[in-house]
Amino acid sequence: MTGTGTTSLGTASERFLGSLRRLRLSDGLGLAALTVLVLVAIAAPVVAPHSATAPSGIPLSSPSGSAWLGTDEVGRDILSRLIFGLRLSLIGAVLVIASGVIIGSVIGLVAGAVGGWVDMLLMRLTDVFLALPAPVLAIAVVAALGPSFTNTLLAVSIVWWPWYARIVRGEVTAIGARPHVDAAKLAGVGRLRLWSRHLLPGAGPSVLVVASLDVGYLVLILAGLSFLGLGAPAPAPELGAMAAQGLRFLLSKWWVPVFPGIAVAALAYTANLAGDALRDLIGDR
Repeated sequence: MTGTGTTSLGTASERFLGSLRRLRLSDGLGLAALTVLVLVAIAAPVVAPHSATAPSGIPLSSPSGSAWLGTDEVGRDILSRLIFGLRLSLIGAVLVIASGVIIGSVIGLVAGAVGGWVDMLLMRLTDVFLALPAPVLAIAVVAALGPSFTNTLLAVSIVWWPWYARIVRGEVTAIGARPHVDAAKLAGVGRLRLWSRHLLPGAGPSVLVVASLDVGYLVLILAGLSFLGLGAPAPAPELGAMAAQGLRFLLSKWWVPVFPGIAVAALAYTANLAGDALRDLIGDR
């Protein structure tokens, strides 16, 4: 028994290492870079050289040894604000994805497992949300609730679950037609156990791939909302708001708006590469 278990673990690790070797260089670098960024975000209070909200130098100082990316109009260290802004962006993306996965999985599971009029009703509701332009609806919700980081996440979460509902419903419908599910039903397995042990886990890989690819898109959406003034109020270090507030210095103190813009683009691009890498790894399994 022990020998069989050891062999299975060895085979699984060999497959995983083989999948890593087959990754494209760009995807592998993206996965590694995102891992580093996540670690930096987690350790932001330790890694950041200065406070993200308190002045630490002369306002609008150019990049130098004491302030690697310069300071903003208040004298706050831009590098420190970018590190904390990175943390805020990743936290926001993860929370929106988590809420979308939970809501979408419940709706998709019930629709696919029950079928009939329940399936039709839930999928028509999903189609209504899919037909609405997500960014525009999010802007409308935030405008109605008032600008804040919490309201921004709530607004985006409202429109983010339908994709996951569709994915889970399709996977559950396909898995429900397999022989092992019929065998479980004949064996008298209860509905809830059947759903949680046989149907829902089968949708996990597809949901994980989509969730990983959503990170970059959400970083851009959250940055766009904060750029429009619909995110957390100042002096919160949101990347989009930092770029918007620094636009008036673009021609004279270029580093104030440019570095936040680069940070948003780099984070979104890195997250997309990492998502591609994860998709390839799961696909190889």
